Amino acid sequence: MNAIENQNIVSPENDEKWMRQALRQAEKAYEAGEVPIGCVIVQNERVIGRGYNQVETLRDATAHAEILAIGAASSSLENWRLDGCTLYVTLEPCPMCAGAILNSRISRIVYGSPDSRFGGCGSTVDVITGNGLAREVSLTGNVLRDECLGLVQAFFQEMRAKKGDSGVKIQKG
Repeated sequence: MNAIENQNIVSPENDEKWMRQALRQAEKAYEAGEVPIGCVIVQNERVIGRGYNQVETLRDATAHAEILAIGAASSSLENWRLDGCTLYVTLEPCPMCAGAILNSRISRIVYGSPDSRFGGCGSTVDVITGNGLAREVSLTGNVLRDECLGLVQAFFQEMRAKKGDSGVKIQKG
């Protein structure tokens, strides 16, 4: 990473501040009936891209919070290269989003809760560390973990209640 890129990276002491903005995006997803994942991309202590899950709304499997935020940040900078930017997301990026993060050259990922089912940054698979593109991406997890995870858990609990499903698996046999 060169000196200019290094200047743009957000200071870790502000991680909670920016994650709270990602949580606001996740709340928008929740209100829209989407899995509540939110994302902001920050450069020079300024949000340049925002997104929240809109898979159901847009009927698009790729409409994840990170993908939409990357698109918004690229439009904001008029450049697909997001060198020196930090991406804040409430849930560990999936492999698709981790690949998009690598391709867009984002320098740092900060996530709230790990994702033991679909995590692409080490929980299930690791697209980021030791990637074949020789891109260095700094990774920080568990920022406001309980708040981020709590929102997702509340969403799925509400969805199960609407369907009359307690979430408890009964084994027959």
